[in-house]
Amino acid sequence: MSRVGRKPIPIPAGVKVQIGDGALSAEGPKGKVSQALIAGCEVEIKDGQVAVTRKGDTGPERARHGLARALYANAINGAALGYQKALDIIGVGYKAEVKGQSVQFALGYSHPVIFPIPAGIKVEIDAKANRLTVAGADRQMVGQVAAEIRGLRKPDPYKGKGIKYADEVIRRKVGKAGAK
Repeated sequence: MSRVGRKPIPIPAGVKVQIGDGALSAEGPKGKVSQALIAGCEVEIKDGQVAVTRKGDTGPERARHGLARALYANAINGAALGYQKALDIIGVGYKAEVKGQSVQFALGYSHPVIFPIPAGIKVEIDAKANRLTVAGADRQMVGQVAAEIRGLRKPDPYKGKGIKYADEVIRRKVGKAGAK
């Protein structure tokens, strides 16, 4: 049996978990998250915990067992605590500001780049550190939005300019002068 799949998921205080309509939905202080149920796995709530069991023992069912448990745990933890990703904006004149339901970036292009903020996501900007924080209850959506923002101006390996994750290390290349 899957080591990850057989662990029960504790339900934190203040979080309501329901199973129905082909999805597991968790509602808590950080928001509401819904995760589609995965075929071949059964989910039950008992004693303040969510247990995931698989029906059979074939290869694909075993493979989905741990995945299902991880996705359900992410939904429950997201509703309770939320997730966040930090991005650093590096470069002279590079900056960002939140305007309503969008973020306006100055990234060295001839025009400002406007990025719409999806529902359920909150973006905060620390202007002093040029750090942008993407937060929300849905882990997958937080990661996707952070990746799309990073894709607006990927970090340059020569000068290091661009948008990078706060914990990302950019491998710097030597320019033409280093070839001598």
